[in-house]
Amino acid sequence: MATSLPRTIDYIEVPSREVSRSRAFFTALFGWRFTDYGPDYSAFEDGRIAGGFFTSEMVSHTERGGTLVVIYTETLEATKAEALRLGATLTKDIFSFPGGRRFQFTEPGGSEFSVWSDK
Repeated sequence: MATSLPRTIDYIEVPSREVSRSRAFFTALFGWRFTDYGPDYSAFEDGRIAGGFFTSEMVSHTERGGTLVVIYTETLEATKAEALRLGATLTKDIFSFPGGRRFQFTEPGGSEFSVWSDK
């Protein structure tokens, strides 16, 4: 089977109880660009990967087996402080792991994310 198609993740969709709150949070925290497709879906571009938030009462949390989206930053402590200021709820404070440090949080729309750094 020969193919020239890339075999990389191309797009990711994340559930949110309130898409508008998720959009506002990630715009303010990371500067992501969004395109709305009605009130229940908003696509994002972060400069590396694209995805979207869709309205759902069920959201993603690792304690319930959900996938964890991990975002890189060079300024872990500052990013944590800003995420909390913007309405995130900390689910795991900064901890070390092989290769760096990270924290996990629930964004205002309800899904859990992580931010890591090797700095």
